[in-house]
Formats: sequence, C-alpha cells, structure tokens
Amino acid sequence: MNKWILGARPRTLPAAIAPVVVATALAGSDWNWFRAALALKVGLWMQIGVNYANDYSDGVKGTDTNRVGPTRLVASGLATAKQVKTAAYIAFAIASIAGIWLSLLSSLWLLLVGVIAIAAAWGYTGGKNPYGYKGLGEVSVFIFFGLTATVGTFYAQTGRVSVLSIICSVPMGALACALLAVNNIRDRAQDELVGKRTIAVRLGDARARRGFVALLVLAHVAAIATFIPWALLTLLVLPLTISVSRSVLSGTTGPALIPLLGKTGKLQLIFAAIFAIGLAIH
Repeated sequence: MNKWILGARPRTLPAAIAPVVVATALAGSDWNWFRAALALKVGLWMQIGVNYANDYSDGVKGTDTNRVGPTRLVASGLATAKQVKTAAYIAFAIASIAGIWLSLLSSLWLLLVGVIAIAAAWGYTGGKNPYGYKGLGEVSVFIFFGLTATVGTFYAQTGRVSVLSIICSVPMGALACALLAVNNIRDRAQDELVGKRTIAVRLGDARARRGFVALLVLAHVAAIATFIPWALLTLLVLPLTISVSRSVLSGTTGPALIPLLGKTGKLQLIFAAIFAIGLAIH
C-alpha cells in the first residue's frame, strides 16, 4: 500500500463521512448536493490532516517508537517528520479551501468554526501541552466529528439549526468516539509508559472496554430518542454492535485489536446509512 494512503489511515475516515450523510438526509427537501459535497470534502481532509498531524507530533516526541497499532510514517522511518508535517499542512489547506467556499455559500460564521477545528486538530497531540495526552481526545472528537460536523452540515444546507439536528449528532459523535476509544484501548499499556494519559489509561483496561460498549449503546439510544419511527431501522445493525462489543469485552489485546478499528468504522458507516434512510423516509 502507498505509504501516504497508509498514513492517512483509511479506517478512520467513516468518522468524517457518517455525519455528512446523516445531516444531508435530515435536510430533506432543502438538501443541496454541492454544499453536501463541500462539507464531505472538509470532513475527509480534516480527518486526514489530523491523522498526519498526529503521526508527525507523536513521531517527533518519540511516543510512537514501540507502537502496537498500524504503522506510523515518522516512527517507522517511512517518511521524514518534515514530509509528514507538510502532508498535514496540505490536507488542512484543502479542507480550508472547501470550507471557505462552503462558508461563502452559507454563512461566514463557518469560517470561525473552521479555524477552531484546525487549531483543535493540531493541538490534539501537537505543541507543548497536547490535550490528547490528558484524556480529552474523546471530548474533542465528539464536539468536532459529532456535533459540529452534523449540525454544521445541516446548517450549511438549510440555513438553520434544529433540536433534531443536535440529537442526530449524538450517535455520530458517540460512534466517532468509539473509533478513538478502541485505538486507545489497544495502545493503553504503551501510552501509559510514555505519559499519555488517555481516557483508557485513566479508566484502566476493564472500565475502558465497558466505556467503549457504552458509546455504542448511546448511539442506538440517541437514534431512538429522535422519536422518528423510521429511526428504529438502526436496530438492524444491532448484531454487528453486539459482535464488536463482545470482541472488545473478551479481553483481546495488542495487535489482535487492530481489526476492530475497521469493524467499528464499518459499524459507523452502516449505522449512518440506515439512520439516513430512516430520516429521508420521514
């Protein structure tokens, strides 16, 4: 596989796709394919930028030296720190161009949201005080890949924010957090050694695994809480939810947890697609 595709971490991209799909379905007759496409471009390139930025920051700090998970470009020597940093800048630039275009079509307030999102993306593991090392990663993911991505996409197409759009952002945020959570469970032991106080480190192995399952449960509960009968279609994905939950709760560790990132991403995409169908029918 091309090293830059590897570094972009394709398995994490459902976190950027899912909220745009759901928000566009929720927009109903107000949906605008071009604005939706721009929102998707912003989300995808922001996610890719975050991944490259994390690769760079963790690489230069040396916290990825004995990594259990998928290969990192800087730590493995596949690319220099400067190259990965440049890749992050390019990804953020592409996201910014799409974001500026989208804001000009909808609201200039989205420019401010974009600036904050990029600052948060870089500050996750970058700088002298990375908040990702303090257990705030899931909070940031919920805000930006749940609330902001869903409500922002809905607003860009409809020109309004509704209570329903906020409720619909909850399952998207919960599932995006689950992607990060399964990563942090896998890396918990190594993260603790290098001083990364992720939620998984703070909670400990058993409680972190139960927390992962709680995020999946929250996604299903939030979908039902829309009180849209067709949202019950999301229960069709329950077998996959149970399968992933059992795998995590089984105590699987190390490299054996790597495939669960892909399965969690698959769960998020299928959940979002079914949820979107329910919203569209409604």
